[in-house]
Formats: sequence, C-alpha cells, structure tokens
Amino acid sequence: MTEVSFHFNVDDSLRYACRLLRKAVRSGARVVVTAPGPLLAELDRALWTFDALEFVPHARLVPGQSPPERLLAAPVWLVERATDATHCEVLLNLGPEAPEGFERFARVIEVVSTREDDKTAGRARWKHYAGRGYSIQRHEAAA
Repeated sequence: MTEVSFHFNVDDSLRYACRLLRKAVRSGARVVVTAPGPLLAELDRALWTFDALEFVPHARLVPGQSPPERLLAAPVWLVERATDATHCEVLLNLGPEAPEGFERFARVIEVVSTREDDKTAGRARWKHYAGRGYSIQRHEAAA
C-alpha cells in the first residue's frame, strides 16, 4: 500500500520542495512532482537557482506530451497530472487536491504551507487519503 506523509507548516513551499527533491536525488530516488502548471514553472526555475553550488536534474512534461528519450533518465519529473508520469516511486504533491493515480506510487509526500487556504486544502487531502484507508505520517516543518 502507498505510504502517505504530510509535511505541515512549511514557510516556503517551493524552497522546501527543492530541498526535498535534492535529498531524494542524493538517495537515488526517482520523483514525480504534481502541481498546477504555473506552480510547476516556478518550481522549474527554483530548481535551477535555489543552491548556487548544486543542480537538481529534472524535466518538465507538458500534458499530452511524450518525454524525449534523452530525458527519460531524469530523476525528477514535473507533471500536472500524476497519470502522465513515466515512472512510479515517489510522488511529491504541491497541488491543492489529491492527485488522480497516486496509488501507483510507493510513497506520496504532501506539502502544506502556513497559508490558510493551503491548510484547508491539506485537511481535505488528508481526509481523502484517510477515507481510503491509507495510514498517514505527519511531519512538522516548523515549531
């Protein structure tokens, strides 16, 4: 069964996601990130600039697009829909809803910022997973 974890009270979701992705790549994991298109564009830029000494290899897949063969080895994929993902290991969700097809992944990580609208959406995602019988781990990003 898919392992689900929530990271709550995140001050800067993009920076936090960059650090999570760097850690995942260092450990050899392959990660799919889901979010709305504009947020994926911001994350794409942030992955190039968040650390001056390090680059997190990634590729962005536009809905309906097949990934170019030269990019298939990328350890991080940015997609709007989890169902477009080409590999299934870890799913990092930055979107407001539980992604369709999340159960294909061994692990799902949900990031919830300190914004009230994000907290509300996070609670709804928690209920979505819990209502389907998934055990959920809770992590506090800030004290």
